[in-house]
Amino acid sequence: MRFILIHTKTALHTVYQCKTFSHYTVNPNLEIDWDLFFIKNKTALSLHLNYFLYFAPKSNKPPMKKTLIAFVTLALLAACSKKESTGNVHITGNIKGLKNGTLYIQRIVDTSLVAIDSIKIDGNSAFESNITLDSPEMLYLFLDRGVTNSLDNNILFFAEPGDINIETNLDNYISGAKITGSKNQELYEQYSKINSRFIDENLSLVEPRFKAIKRQDLKAVDSITKLQENNIKRKYLYATNFALNNKDHEVSPYIALAEIYDINLRFLDTIQKSMTPKVAKSLYGKKLTKYVGDLKKQQQAETPK
Repeated sequence: MRFILIHTKTALHTVYQCKTFSHYTVNPNLEIDWDLFFIKNKTALSLHLNYFLYFAPKSNKPPMKKTLIAFVTLALLAACSKKESTGNVHITGNIKGLKNGTLYIQRIVDTSLVAIDSIKIDGNSAFESNITLDSPEMLYLFLDRGVTNSLDNNILFFAEPGDINIETNLDNYISGAKITGSKNQELYEQYSKINSRFIDENLSLVEPRFKAIKRQDLKAVDSITKLQENNIKRKYLYATNFALNNKDHEVSPYIALAEIYDINLRFLDTIQKSMTPKVAKSLYGKKLTKYVGDLKKQQQAETPK
C-alpha cells in the first residue's frame, strides 16, 4: 500500500493543472499536505485503486511502476474533467462575436452591485456558471469588454433554481439577449413589454411640455401635465394588477418594490397580503413585508393624536 501511495503522489503532481479534485485544490505553487489530501479524498482514491486492482491481470508480480502511475494519472484526469456542479442555479450561454473579456454575475447588496461569480472568455464565446440562491433573485450579467466603455454591458435577468440559458451577441448585448429557463424572467418580460409603452408615452410628452414652458403657454403646460399624470396612474394601476395576478411568483413583490414603491400604501398592503406563503418567504417577499410594515409605522407616527 505504501508503494501505491508513493506513486499516486507522483501521479498527482503530474496533473496539477486540474483545478479541483473533490474538495481539495491542487496548486503546484503550494506545498501540499498529502496526509490531509488522502484523508479528504480517500473514498475517491479507493474507488479508483480498487477498480484497477479488480480488473488488472492476475499475477504474482507487483504491478509495474509506469503502469500504475499512468492509470492513476488517467483516473484523476477523468475525475477532474467532470467538474462537479455546485449550487442550485446552472447558468449557460453564448455571446456571439465575443473573443476576449470577462463576465461577472452580480447581485445588489444594499445599494451596490457585488460580483458573485466571474467567467473569463478567451476564444470561446460560450460560458457556464453554477451559483447558489436561497430564492429567486434579479441578477446582472456584466460584460467587461476590456477595450471599451460601452454602456450596453449589463443584462438584467431574474434567476431562480434550475437551468437558465442566456444567448446574445456582442453588438447588441442587452437588446439582443434571449433568456430562457426562468418563469419569473418570462413574467418580468411580459410586464416590461407593456410597461415600456408607458415609458415611451411619457418621454414623448417631455419635449412638448418643455417647449410650452419656454414659450410660457400655461394652458398647454397644464394640458400636457394632466396627460403625464394620467399616464403615470395607468402605469401604476397596470403594475399593481400584474403583481396581484402573479402573486404566486417572486416577480410580484419585486415589481412592487422596484416599480411602484411610492404608490399609495393601501395598494402595497394589498399586494403584500395577497402573496402565497412560498413567495412571502422569498427574498423580495420578506423585503416587501418589511417595507410595508415600516410605512405603516411611519404613518402612525405622523398621525396627530
